[in-house]
Amino acid sequence: MTKFSELNISASTQRSLSKMGFEEATPIQEGTVKFGLEGRDIIGQAQTGTGKTAAFSIPIIEKIDTKNPAVQALIIAPTRELAIQVSEEIYRIGHDKRARILSVYGGQEIGRQIRALRNNPQIVVGTPGRILDHIKRKTLKLDGVQTLVLDEADEMLNMGFIEDINTILASVPSERQTLLFSATMPGPIRKIAETFMKNPEIVKIKSKEMTVENIDQYFVKSQEREKFDILSRLLNVHQPELAIVFGRTKRRVDELSHALSIRGYLAEGIHGDLTQAKRMSVLRQFKENKIDILVATDVAARGLDISGVTHVYNFDIPQDPESYVHRIGRTGRAGKSGMAVTFVTPREMGYLRIVEETTKKRMTPLTPPSSDEALVGQQRLAVEQLTEIIEKNELSDYTHLASEMLAKFDANDIVAAALKTLTREPNDTPVSISEERPLPMRGGGGSRGGYKGNRSGGRSFGGGGGGRGYGGGSRRSGGSRDGARRDGGRSRSNSSRSESK
Repeated sequence: MTKFSELNISASTQRSLSKMGFEEATPIQEGTVKFGLEGRDIIGQAQTGTGKTAAFSIPIIEKIDTKNPAVQALIIAPTRELAIQVSEEIYRIGHDKRARILSVYGGQEIGRQIRALRNNPQIVVGTPGRILDHIKRKTLKLDGVQTLVLDEADEMLNMGFIEDINTILASVPSERQTLLFSATMPGPIRKIAETFMKNPEIVKIKSKEMTVENIDQYFVKSQEREKFDILSRLLNVHQPELAIVFGRTKRRVDELSHALSIRGYLAEGIHGDLTQAKRMSVLRQFKENKIDILVATDVAARGLDISGVTHVYNFDIPQDPESYVHRIGRTGRAGKSGMAVTFVTPREMGYLRIVEETTKKRMTPLTPPSSDEALVGQQRLAVEQLTEIIEKNELSDYTHLASEMLAKFDANDIVAAALKTLTREPNDTPVSISEERPLPMRGGGGSRGGYKGNRSGGRSFGGGGGGRGYGGGSRRSGGSRDGARRDGGRSRSNSSRSESK
């Protein structure tokens, strides 16, 4: 690994990186910073979690002229949440340089953005629709742009932004540096590179350096109506610190997060229909450990840089194998291990094989835990909590009460009562989860081809589950995180990852 001090970057940027805890450059950072400082065009083929934001932010900060009031760098991101995260990271990296940074995105009052643009930001981060809106209003002047970044270009293609991207690219000076980042390189993205880039350097992160290596991957074969009770029991046994549960549709996310809350978990859901303020609130709660389980659609979770996730549960198998890799990549980051569990109905086993072909890794079958094993998991957590309280030794106000109880009751009974009080016993409160039709059946268990998005089914139910259990994991149960949304208020379709109702 190369240390940042070995790269040709300023002392002020090195100080900022050090404050952020960055010492060694990741492979994408090493290649991008080196070529970026030389002014070369770059294609970075890398997924979220590889450090690409810092990879393009460092050269931008190094080259910004703080005496020049023009917009000198434009970063285009697929979602408002990613735009906000990118602007925050650039701000931290450029803290000592005092460059002015602004993020613009749909859903925020445009008059406020217009006023902010009059303050002459030197770096603008935004979503395609809102950037284009400002260009048309002549409130965003791009004739001084020296660096243009397309972040998660394949995701912008999936979300239907390709025409907007082409229009924006045609609006910036042809003499500029262009950096394009994409996990995959489909035809339209290659065409952008050929049309708008000059002899780009390619910095490609091999799949073995992706985050799937240290993730234990399991699957649970179950009927649709059994899934929720099995999920509840798994949460009781695994006791994840932070978990994300992925559902296929917005309705699924709403029902799952509500059902988990009824069962006593600290859960919230995010999807594209929530207001921006609500989504940011949920994400903040998740990051601050105020909720333990984030329930999300694929679109909502895209581009979110979330650390500390210990478990990912795919309540519905994703609609394409690439989405699976993105989903489980939310855990097992920064060298830590993670666990991913995917629910598969008998008719969907062919899709499981396709996912395994894509990841080059077989999933381990997981036998669902029984109610008794779920109870043992919660009892184990109660023992840990009681032990922790004793070890803190802050009991002086309670010792006289303890003596009084010991005079009346057996010590074993007192400890058992304390553990019973701390144990969250498995909750069988009936919940209503609408069934989703399985994905279209695939023959042969492994043939390739496009996944087709299904539409919602009908019936409601509230029971199921059973079988023997599987243990292991950390402390709490939960999961819900705030997600990414389509830009502005405009309708976008042509996305296999779009959220059906």
